[in-house]
Amino acid sequence: MPISRLCSAVLLVVAFSLASSAQNSTPPATPPPATATPAPDAAAPQDAASQDDDNGFVFKKEIEEVVLHATVVDDQNHLITALARDNFKVYEDGKLQEVTSFRQERVPVALGILIDNSGSMLPKRAKVNDAALRLVDASQQEDRVFVVNFGEDAFLDQDYTQDVGKLRAALQHVETRGSTALYDALIGAVDHLHKTSPMQKQILLAVTDGRDNASQATFQQALHKLQSTNGPVLYTIALDQTGRPDAGLRESLRTLSEQTGGTAFFPSSLDDVQSIASSIARDIRSQYVIGYRSSNPHTPGVYHTIRVQALGGSAPLRVATRTGYYAGNNGSSESH
Repeated sequence: MPISRLCSAVLLVVAFSLASSAQNSTPPATPPPATATPAPDAAAPQDAASQDDDNGFVFKKEIEEVVLHATVVDDQNHLITALARDNFKVYEDGKLQEVTSFRQERVPVALGILIDNSGSMLPKRAKVNDAALRLVDASQQEDRVFVVNFGEDAFLDQDYTQDVGKLRAALQHVETRGSTALYDALIGAVDHLHKTSPMQKQILLAVTDGRDNASQATFQQALHKLQSTNGPVLYTIALDQTGRPDAGLRESLRTLSEQTGGTAFFPSSLDDVQSIASSIARDIRSQYVIGYRSSNPHTPGVYHTIRVQALGGSAPLRVATRTGYYAGNNGSSESH
């Protein structure tokens, strides 16, 4: 095994260890330069220390803010990007919540690109790689991207970077194998984001052409991981492998994506992948960032539903955002 692939394999064991309970992960074998490390765009509230009148310190526990990344479209599917805080209503478990933070400006993104490395993808990889790089080209200077190639195993071939050359090299690491372990790759990517990314806005793009047939994890376990508190938005692209639509694949990818506020795409032609990448880039840059502190008891493991309304003008508006989350779960310590 070449040294570079050995390093990637070792890094995967560390970064994607799904059963680990340790909170500190080993740094990448080749970390980005210190100057390239982005600062958090909006750090989650933590224990705050404040000085009292007796010159002592009192630690006050802040309630964790639930952060939503929402895209709004009208009945013609046109993006609506000029709404204000007062245009939104957020409901958790049917109860109206008070919006505590609201941002429209572009914020730094941690983006994970997961590409199916199974044998059937070989003739498609060139166009898929070009589309992935188009998504990178549309990113901001503060964004950071990592690349995971997965077949029966998943490899973190490039950790966070904005270096297009490194990302291109990682995308070209093709080792075609017959199996597809999509759910394992998704769980590993969520763990990697939660353990290592300082950025609040997190996106995953997964590209595959076949149903999962090799994961140790189940569909429900992958969905549960994606629905962790403030988990990533997932976009998926399913390429046609047989000329016949796979209903099971469509349903599973649509559920995984839409439950997180993302979209599942099913292009009829490989030539459509680049335009889809451009569409995803527009979505990412057009999202509203809405935060609220839940008024409901947060019993660990309990699922809370979310519904967001956008009001503006006479035309009905549709909001794409996550549909709920599991309380007390940041996605970093669960095993499957």
